Parts: sequence; structure tokens; C-alpha cells
Amino acid sequence: MNIVAEYIWQDGSSPTHKLRSKTKVISYENTDKPFGIEDVPHWTFDGSSTGQATGDRSDCLLVPVRLILDPTREKNHERVHLLVLCEVFTADGNPHETNTRSKLREVVEKTLEHEPLFGIEQEYTMFKDGRPLGWPTGGYPPQQGPFYCGVGSDEVFGRELVEEHMAACLDSRILFCGINAEVMPGQWEFQIGTGDALTVADHLILARWLLYRIERFKFHNNSNPSSSAAARARAKSYSLIFCSSFPFRTSLYSLFIN
Repeated sequence: MNIVAEYIWQDGSSPTHKLRSKTKVISYENTDKPFGIEDVPHWTFDGSSTGQATGDRSDCLLVPVRLILDPTREKNHERVHLLVLCEVFTADGNPHETNTRSKLREVVEKTLEHEPLFGIEQEYTMFKDGRPLGWPTGGYPPQQGPFYCGVGSDEVFGRELVEEHMAACLDSRILFCGINAEVMPGQWEFQIGTGDALTVADHLILARWLLYRIERFKFHNNSNPSSSAAARARAKSYSLIFCSSFPFRTSLYSLFIN
């Protein structure tokens, strides 16, 4: 059986880490046990292209730490599609300086007896042609009030993407627990929880990756031959910007440590 594994990690971009990913096909023939995180091999990548190494010593190591189903690829009985969240290590086997998850892991191990639980929300805004989705051309929307948790196409925008993202997260078994339209047109929020700090942070990063993946597939890579050229041109102008109720310039894993 073939396992199609999408390795996902945070790069060295500053002040905010960006997400990177690449695909590995793994042959798995052990019929005595289900495929697990321990069966996902380590993998290297070119750190000089992600802000995590210099050109003369560019090898960095991906160490798998979390495994969920991949809902973005077409289902097939001959192969399994998985998303693999990874920590980044240096070539000599030490956690990379951008690997703040390793520091949180140490904190979580020290506090297990207290069984702390966390939940977190992620706000984001959809943009079209450089403006938030739903904003009038050349102007501004009315003052906040009707948009928060609004109902109807005159008060909320982008619901199709939001619903598709929620379905993808639930299909992948992410700890996804809610959505709502926010105070500005084109602005939405989803919630992840509850769980320990590592689980919630991991699931939030995977949910971000899914949102980017769905958004780029839906709006930027529309290859449907039945869609008109004008529709494809309009679709390609969409983009996403993340914001949050916590300082987004701070590493997500560092948030729980601090």
C-alpha cells in the first residue's frame, strides 16, 4: 500500500514563520498493524531556501510529530493520504533555533500531572483585489454591528470557503469546534480545542495549512474547464491574511510557554 504523506513545517521567516510542505510517497507492507507516526521516516530539506540554513550547510531534518488524515486529495482505495506535522532539526540532530515546539514539549512534559486544557481562536480576513472581501469599491463598509455573526449575503462574505474549510478540518479529525463571522466584512474566525498545549497548537497549525491549501486550490488553481475565463480571472485575485487575538508576530508555541 502507498502512503501519500504531506510533510508540513514552519520555516525561518521573520517576524512570522510561514508554512512549508512537500510530499513523500511511502510504501507500507506491514498488514499486522495500522500505519502510525512511528512509521513515517525522517526527511531532509534545503534549509537555505527556507531561511533556516546557509548555502554551504543547507541540510535540515524533518522529524514527524503529528499525523492526521489529508482531506484535500482525492480518495483512492489503493493509497492513503496523510498530513504529517514536523519539527525541524539541524543536520547534527539538535532542535533548530526556529523549532519553538521542542521548547513547549519540555514544558508540557513537566506539567502533565496538572492536566491543563487549552482552546484557541484564529481570526483571518479574505481579500479580493487588495481589499477585504465584501468592501465596496472605492469606499468603506458601514460601522461594525451587522456583520458579527451576521446572516445573509449582504452582511457576511466568503461563507463558501469557511464551510469548506470546516468540513476539511472535521474530516481530518482536527479538534475543530466552531466558526463565526467577525466584526468586519470578509473577516472570520474559527476555534480549536480543547486539549493539551501541544495538541491544540499542532491542530491550529494544521488547520491554517488546510485553509491555505483550500483557498489556493479554490481561488488560485481553478483548472475546471467548465468555468469561464472571466470567472477564473476573478477567482485568482483572492488571498488570505491571518490575524489573531494574540500577538501573531509571536511564535504560536512560544505563546503557551509564556
